[in-house]
Amino acid sequence: MGKVHERIDGRLREFIEAQPMFFTATAPLAADGTVNLSPKGLRGSFAILDELTVAYLDFAGSNAETVAHLRENGRITLMWCAFQGPPNIVRLHGRGEPVFRDDPRWGELMAHFPDIDATRHGHRAIIVVRAELIRDSCGYAVPLMSYEEDRDLHGKRFAREDDASLSAYFAKKDHIATSIDGLPGVPLPLPPTPVATTAG
Repeated sequence: MGKVHERIDGRLREFIEAQPMFFTATAPLAADGTVNLSPKGLRGSFAILDELTVAYLDFAGSNAETVAHLRENGRITLMWCAFQGPPNIVRLHGRGEPVFRDDPRWGELMAHFPDIDATRHGHRAIIVVRAELIRDSCGYAVPLMSYEEDRDLHGKRFAREDDASLSAYFAKKDHIATSIDGLPGVPLPLPPTPVATTAG
């Protein structure tokens, strides 16, 4: 029923790029730590960098569990489900890291997301994931659901924030700079938003 893939290419790449959302799962090393599972959406905020490396934009939210877990141990699983068309589930198990605004790789990585105006979403980091195991399964029990469109609420909410007000917003949240389990999360205050560059 399932298959292990050596790389992200061909039909596998087409399937991943066609999905309007995916899920991320991470956990701390502590046995009693909080496992985190998050849905990710917004067309254009995910990119395949090469046959084994993917990245997605980390936007403003009320928690930063994924960032904290990756800073501690790097383990992450991404999952895509076919809610339309032939049934399929793809899981990418790998190692990830959050790349923050003051990282010299920022501009080069941001060039992979030309369709997203990150200034509208309280952009905190770019999550880069290197695949160690890629596998699929049948997905027979995943329901058929129709994708209508992305919600515009996130962009409307955070478009009015600048770097200073966004840092102040994050500082008021309990689990941005520190995770639920007390791990370091997003470093505050946020560095200034770098000037955008183009690919090439």
